Amino acid sequence: MSNVKTNEQEQSHIIELVNVCKEFDGVSIIENINFYVRKGEFITFLGPSGCGKTTTLRMIAGFDTPTSGQILLNGKDISDLPPNKRPVNTVFQKYALFPHLNIFENVAFGLKLKRVEKRYIDKKGNERIKYEKLSKAVIAEKVRKALEIVDLVGFEKRSISTLSGGQQQRIAIARAIVNEPEILLLDEPLGALDLKMRKEMQLELKAMHKRLGITFIYVTHDQEEALTMSDTIVVMADGAIQQIGTPEMIYNEPKNTFVADFIGESNIFSGVMSKDYLVRFCGKAFPCLDSGFEKDEPVDIVVRPEDVIITAPENGMLSGKVTSVIFKGIHYQILVQCGRYEIEIQSTTTPKVGEQVGLSVQPDGIHVMKKKFRVNKFSGVITKRNTVEFGDGEFDCDVTQLYPGSHLDEEGYLITAKGEKLDLTDTEVNVEVGLHDITMSDNPHDGGAQGHIISLIYKSEYYRYIVRTENEEDYVLACEDLWNENDFVSLIIPKDKIRLTLKNPEESK
Repeated sequence: MSNVKTNEQEQSHIIELVNVCKEFDGVSIIENINFYVRKGEFITFLGPSGCGKTTTLRMIAGFDTPTSGQILLNGKDISDLPPNKRPVNTVFQKYALFPHLNIFENVAFGLKLKRVEKRYIDKKGNERIKYEKLSKAVIAEKVRKALEIVDLVGFEKRSISTLSGGQQQRIAIARAIVNEPEILLLDEPLGALDLKMRKEMQLELKAMHKRLGITFIYVTHDQEEALTMSDTIVVMADGAIQQIGTPEMIYNEPKNTFVADFIGESNIFSGVMSKDYLVRFCGKAFPCLDSGFEKDEPVDIVVRPEDVIITAPENGMLSGKVTSVIFKGIHYQILVQCGRYEIEIQSTTTPKVGEQVGLSVQPDGIHVMKKKFRVNKFSGVITKRNTVEFGDGEFDCDVTQLYPGSHLDEEGYLITAKGEKLDLTDTEVNVEVGLHDITMSDNPHDGGAQGHIISLIYKSEYYRYIVRTENEEDYVLACEDLWNENDFVSLIIPKDKIRLTLKNPEESK
C-alpha cells in the first residue's frame, strides 16, 4: 500500500496507527507499526500466536493503551479514549453470551443501557439536552433487524444453551452490530467452531460485511480464513508488520521468506541473481521476471507448488526421484528429491513413488526476494580470558585476528607484529558469524548462549531457525535437522567461525 496519500484518501481512512509501540513490563510487544484502515474495508491481521495481532486489536478497541504513538479515528487522536467512548464493538473467540438471558435479551442488552441525546426547549425558551433510554418498540425493531442479518429471526425466546456453536457466534455478532458501530472488531471469532462450520461462517461473514457496509477489522492465525474474506491483509510477526496488501498480492508477491512460508505452501530456495532476469538455484540457471539486483547478489527464491510442472526426465530443467504422493482431493501433493533439494509439487498428474521425473518452472512462477539474513552481526567485548561476549553469551575466539601477525604469550597477553604487549580486556569488537556456522544442542551447557527457537522455515535443503535469548538477542542459523518451535537450545559456535574486527579501525594500525 502506498504511503503517499491524497486529501481524499486521508478522509477515507477511518482508523490510522502512527508509530505505535506497546510494552508490557518492559518487554516490547509491538514495535513501531504504521498502517491505516479505509472506511467500509474488511482488513485482517494475520500471523502466528504471539505476533501482536490481538494486542493491536485491543489498542484499537481501547482495552490497551499504546506505550507510544497515536491511534487516529477519522483523523482525531483517540489513544487515551476509553472503550465505551469509541464507535467500535468487539466479537471475541469466547462469545461471552449471558447464559441466564434468552437470545432477544442478549442482543438487546447493550441497547437497554444506551442513552440517546434529545434536544428540547424549556419554558424560558432555552435549548436543553437530556439523555433518554430507547423505547421498547425501538429496541425490538433494532433487535429484529440484527437477527435478520444473522439469519436467526424467530429464535428470540430460545435459550443460549440450545444453540450450536455457529448460532452462538451469530448471536455474538448480532449483539455487536445492533449498536450500529462504525467499526466491528473480530478477534478469532471462528476459532471455537469445527472445520465445516468455520468454512460456512467465513462466507457468511464476508456476505454480512457487504450487506452492512461497515468496517471490519479481523484477527486470525488461519491463512485460508484471511485469504477468503479480506480486502486487505496485514501480515504480522514478532510485533512488526511484515507486509500489507491484497490477498492476491500477499500470496503471489511475498516480501520475505516469512510471508512466503506463512501464506500457503512454498518451495523456498537460496540462490544467486546472476543478472537481470536470470537467477540460479538448485544448481541451475532459470529465466525469471525480476530485475534490479546486484550482479551475483545472494537472494531467496519462492516457487509455489502449483507452479512446478512435471515433465519427462529429459525435458525438465531439473530431474529427480518421486519420494511421496498424497491425494489431497483436488490435487496430489508430490515430493521430488532433486539431489540435495526436496521440491513440493501440487498437480493432477499422478507419478509413482520411485519414478524419475523432470521438473520445469515458467519465469512467472519464480519470485525473487532480497535475502534478509545473510550473516549474524553483533557488538561484542573481549574478556580477561580472551573470550568474546556477544549476543547474550560468551564464546571462545581467536583474538589474534584483531591484529595481523600477532600471537598470545604464556600469560595470555597479545603481542603485536611490532612486539607491543596488549591487554585486550574490555576491547569492543564487531562480531560476524555465518548462518551455517552455528549448531544447536538440547544440553544447555554445551553452547556459549541459550535461547528458545522462535521461528523455523524449510528452505528445500535445510531449515532456517531463529533462536532468541532471554535478553532478546537473535541468532539466525541453518540446520538440516528438524527442531520444534519453542525448543530451548544452546548454541555452539566453533572458535574459528567467529570473525572479529575492532570497533575502531584506527586501533589496529
